[in-house]
Amino acid sequence: MRVRKVAHAELGRVAGEPWVDPGHRPFVRDGVAYVPVREGFSHQCVVGAPPQYHGRGFFMLGDIAILHGAVPSAEGMEKIIHLRKPRGILLIRAMDEVTRIPDCEVLYGKVGEVRHRENGYTFFLDPRKVMFSQGNLPEKRRMASLVRPGERVADMFAGIGYFTIPLAGAGAGVHAMEINPVAHRYLERNLRENNLAGRATASLGDCRDLLAGTYDRIVMGHFDAIAMLECALAHSCTGTVIHLHSLGSVEEQVRSALAGAGFSAELNVHKVKKYAPHTWHLVQDIVIA
Repeated sequence: MRVRKVAHAELGRVAGEPWVDPGHRPFVRDGVAYVPVREGFSHQCVVGAPPQYHGRGFFMLGDIAILHGAVPSAEGMEKIIHLRKPRGILLIRAMDEVTRIPDCEVLYGKVGEVRHRENGYTFFLDPRKVMFSQGNLPEKRRMASLVRPGERVADMFAGIGYFTIPLAGAGAGVHAMEINPVAHRYLERNLRENNLAGRATASLGDCRDLLAGTYDRIVMGHFDAIAMLECALAHSCTGTVIHLHSLGSVEEQVRSALAGAGFSAELNVHKVKKYAPHTWHLVQDIVIA
């Protein structure tokens, strides 16, 4: 297959280019995307198609394979090992609702701290101790595309910097809040590793106690965020944009909270991904009027 090589983070940018062959899917190895090229256009190299995988869904976090749900079969494990040769395989059963600490089990090899590249940024974390959501990749790109340089942004559930880092990288000044001390330490480290420590302040504690002043944009990246919307509204003003994550629609609750705070707003609902049968991970974009 004739391909051009581009950085994984640039896949979205080149998708509509005339040289891209839409009849074949790109594939990624070690952070490099191999994009199939149409006949008549120049290419960089010729590669064989990647091996086909038919098995349990998983994703790679650095050199660790991450699975969710039930324990896979021995055959399923062997397929993953053969395909990606991971250092370890980690099964995540659930997350603590407040701290988002995983309930997990190491199924194979060794699992510890990893270095993960995403959207051109570097993230260090230990997936046994903190959450990382691979499925939110398009939403992280969307946030970075929306922010204007110089905005004052609150990231109320910052974790290790999933949204904080791309927002700071886009030019915002971010107040990043995280309640889990381990995640907070990785947040501070990841800001340093990406040379963004000067654009973000990482605060440890309950975001309800840490919000200060008013913000141009507030990111509420937690499925229980609706319970804290009143706190966010207390630090909003005309023009503030709130991005409130939820499982399923919470539009009625949002409108009730807005009315109680004396605000009117434009409300747009954005789908992130299918979370479960009949259940979507949604973001309510609330623009205070």
